[in-house]
Amino acid sequence: MELKPEVVKRIEELEKKYNVMGQDLLSYLDGLLYADYLTYWDYVHVDTLLSLQNPKTSFPDEEIFIMYHQITELYFKLSLHEFNQMATHKALDAKFMISRLGRINSYFENLVRSFEIMVTGMEHEQFLKFRMSLLPASGFQSAQYRMIEIWSTDFIRLVAKDQREKFNAQSNIRDMFEFIYWKAGATELASGKKTLTLEQFEGKYSESLITLAEKVQHTNLWALYKKLPEADQKNEKLIALMKLLDVNVNVNWPLSHYKSAVRYLQKDPEDIKATGGTNWQKYLPPRFQKRIFFPELWNEHDVEEWGKSWVAREVFGLS
Repeated sequence: MELKPEVVKRIEELEKKYNVMGQDLLSYLDGLLYADYLTYWDYVHVDTLLSLQNPKTSFPDEEIFIMYHQITELYFKLSLHEFNQMATHKALDAKFMISRLGRINSYFENLVRSFEIMVTGMEHEQFLKFRMSLLPASGFQSAQYRMIEIWSTDFIRLVAKDQREKFNAQSNIRDMFEFIYWKAGATELASGKKTLTLEQFEGKYSESLITLAEKVQHTNLWALYKKLPEADQKNEKLIALMKLLDVNVNVNWPLSHYKSAVRYLQKDPEDIKATGGTNWQKYLPPRFQKRIFFPELWNEHDVEEWGKSWVAREVFGLS
């Protein structure tokens, strides 16, 4: 049987590829011949994935809680994949940034929409019971979310707002890390001391997060944007997507958690502590933290009103 020209061309290209590697093409062709057909379940590791839910109690809704957080971490990993693509692109321009920022915003928008599962998708009484078996674990301990923050902006933007005047954009990362904003969210409500949740998190991730921050000091999203040609920096679509990312990560996502906390943990006259004892009332609302990745892209009124309208509309149902 005579081979089609396109088949011969592919074989010749494969032979060139493997000659460069010092490998024998026939051996690789034999490998293809003997290999079993790939299946969806093996490629995606479905059986392994579905075996990763291990509830600590017999309450059925705990499994929902686990799976939702696992889905969240996968979306975070997708986002980090896109940040890395931008940082390692050999000829980064507005077009490529727009495509990757579009993906990241889509991931976060899916997360925010799906967070309704956490707000109304579990029985209140079940949650308040099974959560006590999870102490001191907390969603606060998501290192990938911290990595997304670090990839997004100059590190000084993550320093607690009342400490930023001590530093500038060129300050030592390790020094600034001591005043990272999230530490205030994992202090004991009564004493102000570090919770075990924070101590565990710092013990496992502090060094790797500092290393990442040092690595991306000149390749974080804001730094990459500032390196673009002036015309690209004025691209309206790029600016809109960067501002949308700012809102998705710093307003919509934490306030989705706030809405959930209000649903499950706020109890008059005394608020129930979050898992790990985190101070969610002061930590989650963006209007307290004023954490903004790209303040240069916003006007003074936007900064002043950061997050306020969302709280009134989405959490408390005010128009």
